[in-house]
Amino acid sequence: YLEANRSTGVGLDDGPGATTEASAPAGQRREQRVQMTRLRQRIAERLVDAQQTAAMLTTFNEADMSAIIGLRKTYQEAFQQRHEVKLGFMSFFVRAVTEALRAYPILNASIDGNEIVYHEYFDIGVAVSTERGLMVPVLRDVNAMSMGQIESGIRDFGARARSGDIGM
Repeated sequence: YLEANRSTGVGLDDGPGATTEASAPAGQRREQRVQMTRLRQRIAERLVDAQQTAAMLTTFNEADMSAIIGLRKTYQEAFQQRHEVKLGFMSFFVRAVTEALRAYPILNASIDGNEIVYHEYFDIGVAVSTERGLMVPVLRDVNAMSMGQIESGIRDFGARARSGDIGM
């Protein structure tokens, strides 16, 4: 089951200009590179320029969390006994983001020169508040993590950040 579901389904190998890194052995982090068109290169330049010169706006959206609150209430005790960590909201958010990135691979891509790099792995930054300010450590390969591992990772980040033991 794990082997059959390990792929992210990015599926760019057949597209024009698509190049794939050498076939990666199991457990390695794969990427696919696609040459950008001149139009896309110009759009990327303009977006970077706009981000550097314009005031940025933040929006907030509301979501009905009643189903997640119900799940937490139902499974909190068993989850805590099994994983030795409380079932919080962040593991649900991290899992939702991972599934969204899997569904829309362009959002999990970056630009390197004139290429778009599609990452076939999922690294999610989680903000952690400390006395010195906000830090955003990164959970690596969350697509391969259970909810318990995600919660443990977040708890570990918080503890290390507050104690000053976390590094770059």
